[in-house]
Amino acid sequence: MRILQLIDTLHPGGAERVALNYANSLLKYGMQSHICATRDKGILIDEIQVEARFHFLGKKNTFDLLALKKFRNIIRENKIDVVHAHGTSWFFAVLCKILGVKFKLIWHDHYGQSEFLNRRNLQSLRFFSAYFDGIISVNKKLRDWAINKLKFKNVIFLNNFIKIREESDIRPVKLKGNSEIKLICVANLRAQKDHRTLLEAFQILTKDYNSISLHLFGKEYNDQYSEDIKNLIESLTSVYWYGEQKEIYSYLCQADIGILSSVSEGLPLALLEYGMARLGVVITDVGECRRVIGKYGILTNTRNPVELAKAVNIYIQNPYKLRDYSNNLQARIKHLYSEEYVIPEYLSFCRNLC
Repeated sequence: MRILQLIDTLHPGGAERVALNYANSLLKYGMQSHICATRDKGILIDEIQVEARFHFLGKKNTFDLLALKKFRNIIRENKIDVVHAHGTSWFFAVLCKILGVKFKLIWHDHYGQSEFLNRRNLQSLRFFSAYFDGIISVNKKLRDWAINKLKFKNVIFLNNFIKIREESDIRPVKLKGNSEIKLICVANLRAQKDHRTLLEAFQILTKDYNSISLHLFGKEYNDQYSEDIKNLIESLTSVYWYGEQKEIYSYLCQADIGILSSVSEGLPLALLEYGMARLGVVITDVGECRRVIGKYGILTNTRNPVELAKAVNIYIQNPYKLRDYSNNLQARIKHLYSEEYVIPEYLSFCRNLC
């Protein structure tokens, strides 16, 4: 099969990394693999394996006819069987189908606001889902939503997955400062990620611990939320902002505890990366987070900095628990959230469409 991953950009983010993981992993299974960015390239382009074919459309607006023609030609010239559209990129694939181009279209629903599905725009999705051949959902709530609200039958729930890492993958990068306790958070500056709760929890922790630091990674946007969080970060000591980074894993391996304080999630790739890097995990009880960590992490309620700080403190006061949880979570991630677990089921889904 010839499978093309379609994504708006290749800036670091959950959906973007999932698209990249699929494009790279399918090569091992004998597939002709393509990945296409519609609007922007981004730094993840450097992580695309040589054998995977990269395409860029340079789309300027929703109905960019030149980009649409380019996409149509890519599909026809490469005889693409399946277009796997991540996030909002599905609309451009639908336009191509309306023009008469023949391919099977899978929509991968990464919707991060799965705790607030009642706010989702249903009308346009319900209408255009007639052009979908299959839907992949990143958690069970989204799967049930597609079945019950979109009235779509061919829906599958698949775990996100990450590459299994080895010590040889670690690169010579260094977290800033020289504190004994290093906390880390990988989350783009979006309101859904609720950085303010994390920063308030960190301020509570600094009252009891002098040698503690917080390291923040992610993409910032030209909006009020990004500006407010950046200003708050700059006002605090021992809090470091790194922005977008290509090689997150090497930074994660230098930290002790990985944190997500989101008010809503699907299945956060950052959580899988924390586990692979053998971190102690503190995460809010949203989306698939509880199922991912099993017994090997600490869950907290949303928007509760006091509870979040207490959860971090449990690890600091119990190094054995931190070591036990982190070792077992890594083993769990390798077993349930690796390409060897997910890709065979994915390919079976694709073959049934074709």
